[in-house]
Amino acid sequence: MYNSIGNILQLTTFGESHGKAVGGILDGCPSGIRLDSDLLQRDLERRQVGDKPWGIDFEEFATPRREPDNVDFLSGLIDGTTLGTPIAFSIGNSDIRPADYQQLSHLYRPLHADRTWEQRFGTRDPRGGGRASARETVTRVVGGVFAKTLLNNHGISIEGRIQSIGGHPLTSKEAAMEAKAYLSDLKQNGDTTGGVITCTMHGLPAGIGNPVFDRLQSRLAAAIMSIPSVRGFEFGSGFRSAQSTGSQYINIAKESPDGILGGISDGNDITIAVAMHPVCTLAQGITCSDAQGGEHYLKPNGRHDVCHIPRSVVIVEAMTALVIADLILERHTNTQS
Repeated sequence: MYNSIGNILQLTTFGESHGKAVGGILDGCPSGIRLDSDLLQRDLERRQVGDKPWGIDFEEFATPRREPDNVDFLSGLIDGTTLGTPIAFSIGNSDIRPADYQQLSHLYRPLHADRTWEQRFGTRDPRGGGRASARETVTRVVGGVFAKTLLNNHGISIEGRIQSIGGHPLTSKEAAMEAKAYLSDLKQNGDTTGGVITCTMHGLPAGIGNPVFDRLQSRLAAAIMSIPSVRGFEFGSGFRSAQSTGSQYINIAKESPDGILGGISDGNDITIAVAMHPVCTLAQGITCSDAQGGEHYLKPNGRHDVCHIPRSVVIVEAMTALVIADLILERHTNTQS
C-alpha cells in the first residue's frame, strides 16, 4: 500500500496540497499513550517556520503559505489518551490558491512529478503538485508525535539538525549567519538551494531490527527516501567507509560506531544523513514542457520556499521515529508470541 507505512504501527495518509484537507489514520498505537499537546504544537510550528540553528531564524526563506494546522482528532483518543484503536485525524487546508496553478494544468515543470503522476494514473492534480506536494508531510509530523512519545517512554529520543545549507556547513553561529546571507542573495535572484540534515537516535537498545531483507537501515532508508526532494541517505560513516582500508575502517568504527551491525542495532547511537535537492519551482522563472514536447517559459504564481531545509528537520525526525517505534512494537509482539 503506497499510502501507508509501518507494519505494527501503521500510518496511512490522505489529501492533496490544495484540496479540502489532509489527514491520516495511525493504527497500532498502544493504549495509554498521552498525547503531548506541547510537542504536537511545537513540531507543527517547526514544520511551518523551520528550525533555528544557533539561534538564527530562517523563516523568511520559507513559503509564505500559512496554514493554521489545527488538528481535528476524529477517533482513537479519550481525554487526550490513546485507546488502542485507530487514531484518525484531519487538518484543514484554508490558505489555498488553486488558481495560481491554472497555468500549469497542461504543462510539466522540470524535476517535478507532474508528468510521471500523469503517466502512472492517467490524470493528476496540478494544484501545488497535489499529493506529491510536501503539504502531505504535515500528516507525518502528527503521526511522528505519537511515535516520539512512545519512544520517550522507552528512553529513546530522536534529534535532528541541519548539517549544511547550499554547501555551507552550519558549524557555528557565524556559519549560520553566512548561510542566511547566501539565502538572501538567492531570494533576491529568485533562486533556491537544498542541503543536508542529520538525525541521531539516542538510547536505542541493542537487538532492534531484522537481518537480510528487512534491515534496520533498510527500513530507515525507505522511510526517509519517501520524503519529497530527498536524493541521498547514509548512516554512520557512510561513504567515508568506502574510501577507507579495512584497518582504517575498524579504527573509525571503534571511535564512532555506526550503531547497526547485520541490520540490527548494537546499542550505540545511530546517526543518519539526508541530502535534499533544492525546490525547483523558481521565482525567476522556469522552462516547462507540454505533452507534445514544446517548451514554455513562465514565472510561476505559486508560493514556494527559497530553502526548505530548516522546515524539513522535523519531518526527518517524524519518519525516523515512526520506523523505530514500529520496530520496537514488532520486537515486543515477537517476544510475546
